[in-house]
Amino acid sequence: MAELRLHRVVKRFGHAEVIHGIDLEIEHGQFVVFVGPSGCGKSTLLRMVAGLEEVTDGEIFIDGELVNEVDAAKRRLAMVFQSYALYPHMTVRKNLSFGLETMRAPKALIAERVGEAARILQIEPLLDRRPAQLSGGQRQRVAIGRAIVREPKIFLFDEPLSNLDAELRVQMRVEIAKLHQRIDATMIYVTHDQVEAMTMADTIVVLRMGRVEQVGTPLDLYNEPANLFVAGFIGSPRMNFLEAMVARRRDDGIDVRLHDGTLLVLPRDSDSARDGDRLTLGVRPEHLVIRDGHGGDGERPSIRATVNLTEPLGGESFVYGSLQSGEPLTIKQPGQIFIRAGAGIAVSIDPALCHLFDGEGRALAATSRHRRSSLVVGEA
Repeated sequence: MAELRLHRVVKRFGHAEVIHGIDLEIEHGQFVVFVGPSGCGKSTLLRMVAGLEEVTDGEIFIDGELVNEVDAAKRRLAMVFQSYALYPHMTVRKNLSFGLETMRAPKALIAERVGEAARILQIEPLLDRRPAQLSGGQRQRVAIGRAIVREPKIFLFDEPLSNLDAELRVQMRVEIAKLHQRIDATMIYVTHDQVEAMTMADTIVVLRMGRVEQVGTPLDLYNEPANLFVAGFIGSPRMNFLEAMVARRRDDGIDVRLHDGTLLVLPRDSDSARDGDRLTLGVRPEHLVIRDGHGGDGERPSIRATVNLTEPLGGESFVYGSLQSGEPLTIKQPGQIFIRAGAGIAVSIDPALCHLFDGEGRALAATSRHRRSSLVVGEA
């Protein structure tokens, strides 16, 4: 078992507090991703778990044991860094075995673990090469293999793919996710890339300025972001935000009016809103539809926008425009389209896919009958 619990964890550097009382529980076998912008404290939090940074206040428990005063080497954790940190004069085999050799593990055990790690990571043909003879992806596999041979309680990854090119990052994301499935280990992964977080995690922890903004599955955060920050951070391209005002409260939702006068009836709980309140309407680029005519689709309302730029990407296209109010609008459409700059378009909105945020940036919850569900294939 490998469970981790953080209880009111605080980190200060001098008088500057960078981690503000974080509570978090991670169960055995979970793949948890810490995600957030640069400077949010995610790497600092990971280093405190690893024992590389002291905890100023609060407690860290691994399998129920308080480890605040336990040396990093004795926590039975393994960390994979952004830099590969391989010994250049050693072969891959020696890099993998060196940690166990310093622990004076039996030679037979070392050979067994090195062989198993090489098999799992498909680097058996590379064992007699040196790091200079390897590609970036191969070096990262070796760095991960060095962690595997130690059979740690928890794997810690600190932005391990940042030095790789885009294509190789995608490949290594898949490899790390497959590794997690094969060895059933607890893994904590730090990244600023929300695409990595969405594609790899069982659970995402969104951090901002040393605080946890929201914890949940990738689709929980995508479908029901807790606030404006999470809504704008999760999803690519980022969510559109438009000024709105409460026109009328209903028993089953809220009527909101946009800057151009468009009226939307949203299935959102109205208890926390009052007529005339200023709100922020959020709608994802992929939930907008460009219509051929000047109106909606007969059922859904539409807004008018002026196109500034079209990015045709082959399988999909991004259209960047602006409303009459000057508010920017990004639209993601399947297939290949091109609209010249300056053209006016009608954009249809599905109210059921919109989000509402109050003046403090907090999300207004969806009414129960409009909560989204996802299809899971392969489960009873």
